[in-house]
Amino acid sequence: MRHRVKGKTLDRKKAPREAMVRNLVSSLILYEKVKTTKARARVIKPLVDKMITLGKRGTLAARRQAYMFFYIEKPVKKVFEELSVRYKDRNGGYTRMTKLGFRKGDSAEIVQIELIK
Repeated sequence: MRHRVKGKTLDRKKAPREAMVRNLVSSLILYEKVKTTKARARVIKPLVDKMITLGKRGTLAARRQAYMFFYIEKPVKKVFEELSVRYKDRNGGYTRMTKLGFRKGDSAEIVQIELIK
């Protein structure tokens, strides 16, 4: 039974899963689109929205929160300088998932998750 079990494990232990998710979120913010499996995309979508919302808040506390999440500085700079301006009139829903088909090796569903222009 799955009582009170939150989130997806993505078939990994906690630390490698968190590292993978953080790297996917930073790649999506830096390159604005990423090809990945549907399960991974569904995990990172709310995190990307949360980071962009932090950027829109623009306070020092929000910037420090973003620095705690990301491993490098570039995505934080992009969120606070470019994406917060781009999405200032939008109330959420900053990403789009497009189905691309299935992976050949294990038939995992592949999607492209991208930031909306």
